[in-house]
Amino acid sequence: MRLLMLGGTEFAGRAVVEAALGRGWDVTVFHRGRHPAPPGARSLQGDRTAPGGLTALAGCGEWDAVVDTWSGAPRAVQDAARLLRGRAGRHVYVSSCSVYAWPPPAGYTEDAPPVEGAEAGAEQTDYARDKRGAELAAAEAFGADRTLLVRAGLIIGPYENIGRLPWWLNRIARGGPVLAPGPRDLPIQYVDVRDLAEWILGAVEQGLSGPYNLVGPRGHATMGTLLDACADVTGGSAELRWTDPGVILGAGIEPWAQLPVWVPPGSEEHAALHGADVSRAVAAGLRCRPVTETVADTWNWLQGIGNVAPQRPDRPAVGLDPELEAKVLATGGGVSGTTP
Repeated sequence: MRLLMLGGTEFAGRAVVEAALGRGWDVTVFHRGRHPAPPGARSLQGDRTAPGGLTALAGCGEWDAVVDTWSGAPRAVQDAARLLRGRAGRHVYVSSCSVYAWPPPAGYTEDAPPVEGAEAGAEQTDYARDKRGAELAAAEAFGADRTLLVRAGLIIGPYENIGRLPWWLNRIARGGPVLAPGPRDLPIQYVDVRDLAEWILGAVEQGLSGPYNLVGPRGHATMGTLLDACADVTGGSAELRWTDPGVILGAGIEPWAQLPVWVPPGSEEHAALHGADVSRAVAAGLRCRPVTETVADTWNWLQGIGNVAPQRPDRPAVGLDPELEAKVLATGGGVSGTTP
């Protein structure tokens, strides 16, 4: 198979490239040159946001599939897709479950209505409309039968450049009492970036098209199994104090941003972020490794780079201020009990 990866030097794109190379595919990476392409891939450089930025792609090859993870202005996806529609067999756009109109109900499928107001050729607006506009741009250029829309949820794993799992690992590695957002059996959904990559490549081989919610099945992990795994791999010196959601919200702590991954049970946010129906992706081959493996591999990678994870400049930093954490723990945290 011949694969063109737009991006491919960081996180999700990098995982797709490494997985494709592992399968023996011929891989070309088009990127801005800010980070080296994975060894074994052909490298083409250009900035798709600049005038003439796609010149390196003009007339330089043909591919069985192109994979795009762009999350800015839909116009950039449109420009690349139009250039490549006659030279690539299939377009895979890594989108997001954020494209669904808010609030999606718990258990929503790919048939849930998308956000309104998105346009294929638009400039950057907001994340949901940008992702939906990019979906429209890919399908406009390649046709629905040659376009695969991978609507990913929370993505974690090695090379993460958003900071969610790295923050938890570093916080728990510091030890001491840790504000653990309860309940500990709260189901969460995420996908290991490597499982995402393998599913994408398998979908290309199968010739799949259309939208797929791409995140782990509900119940695959909980806040408890995630944070227990973090405690285990970092040495086990932390004391997880499981804290009632009401205490957390009452202290003004922002779910998801200050306590990454977590949103309160029964909320619209939990239904949207941890309530997707992924049966279609599972039927098409999605397999998810254990949470312990994802956490251990991410910790090994993080230690190898000095415990300072890369951070995308277009995403805000995540995590809870230590003083606020200590204050909440001192004034009512831990009411749900602690780990053994």
